[in-house]
Amino acid sequence: MILSYIPETQTSTWQWQNWNGLSYLTCSLLQNWPHGFFSAQFYPRLPEDLVEVLDPNASVYRVRQVHDQRVLTPTEIETALLDQTLEEKYPPADGIITDHPQQSIWVASADCTPVLIADVKTGKTAAIHAGWRGTAKKIVPEAISRFLSFGSQLENLRVAMGPAIAGEVYQVSLEVALEVGSSVMDIDPSESTETRLERLHQIPFSPILEDQEPGRVRLDVRRVNYIQLQQLGISPDQIAIASYCTYQQPEHFFSYRRTKEKKVQWSGIVSL
Repeated sequence: MILSYIPETQTSTWQWQNWNGLSYLTCSLLQNWPHGFFSAQFYPRLPEDLVEVLDPNASVYRVRQVHDQRVLTPTEIETALLDQTLEEKYPPADGIITDHPQQSIWVASADCTPVLIADVKTGKTAAIHAGWRGTAKKIVPEAISRFLSFGSQLENLRVAMGPAIAGEVYQVSLEVALEVGSSVMDIDPSESTETRLERLHQIPFSPILEDQEPGRVRLDVRRVNYIQLQQLGISPDQIAIASYCTYQQPEHFFSYRRTKEKKVQWSGIVSL
């Protein structure tokens, strides 16, 4: 079932904060947790530096983002780091969910959607990197599933989707659109591409937008994540979506689609 889409312009929900002359965003849904969606002004600071803004006493955890649906706890990250066969400095994953208090967890983005989640009862938090590939694989529902496995209730979760590339400017192939769209609607692969695409266009407040170039459409990834959350039973007042676009606002954010530079902004949250 596809439900209605929440307005993206929740200006009262999002606030710019200032730290030593540098700007970062916070969301009122997460006001009880130290958190931030950091702007490009903080580059090249890393989470080990940025934690000072949120909670200098919190431990820091991050992963090697690989555009998948894997969500790890800090304990699982620590265990992986003890593995002498690990090829990279950090284990591969695109999400972290806390398992103890005062853990700061971080994801990097430069067009993909940073998602911070918190439980108002348990104090647990999650940080998710949701690009189109992770969204197609339902990484945010995977994180929600891990919350539930730890005893959370859906009604106690709060979800904030930070700055990302807006659907109006995110051009993708029909194949990408159909792969992501199939995460919110059963699509018969035996149907023609045109038929499957038309079905996605018929979704109320469809995440698929028209494009002038043949074989291309525009894709609103945050809207797909929102639909996934609604399909799980999470209500609109538990979700906030930033109205900021990384591609269209170079004064605040890096955008790989805009510059092809491998520069990122970080988003992080601390468990209570």
